[in-house]
Amino acid sequence: MKFNFTDKKIQFSNELREYAEKKVGKLERYFKTEAEAFITFSTERGRYTAEVTINDNGLFHRVTDTTNDMYASIDSAVAAIERKIRKNKTRLGKRLRAGSFDRENEPLSFHDDIDEEEHQEFKIVRTKMFPVKPMTPEEAVLQMNLLEHEFFVFKNQSRDDAFSIVYKRKQGDYGLIETT
Repeated sequence: MKFNFTDKKIQFSNELREYAEKKVGKLERYFKTEAEAFITFSTERGRYTAEVTINDNGLFHRVTDTTNDMYASIDSAVAAIERKIRKNKTRLGKRLRAGSFDRENEPLSFHDDIDEEEHQEFKIVRTKMFPVKPMTPEEAVLQMNLLEHEFFVFKNQSRDDAFSIVYKRKQGDYGLIETT
């Protein structure tokens, strides 16, 4: 498993990084290909946050946990992401067609250097670029839930790869927006 570490507002020791690698590395058994783990450490008001995001060839798993101890935050984040992977592994096997996430994807690119003069009225502070993959609405809802996002953009296979958006409604169910 490949590891990428980010520290926000504080510098953490190599011992903590090694501990995180050891704990997150145990999740490698759930993935067929080499996964990539993004681990972010941050602190605010005496509380320590560990965010773990795992990219398994385009399928993302993300968990954030905050406690009074960074080691405890790592432990609980790894436990939560492991529960999430096991829970969704059955769904993935039943609902998704074989090989739906086996394609190689272009890496995500982030652009933080937006020209401020162009955007006087609306300030865009971050732009994300990602490949939009063909999938069914059910697969899109699953991916959205794995990322813990409120919406997800995809190409709808059941509508000739038309761009569509699934979103989480306030009542707890899901909505689908389709283009014509």
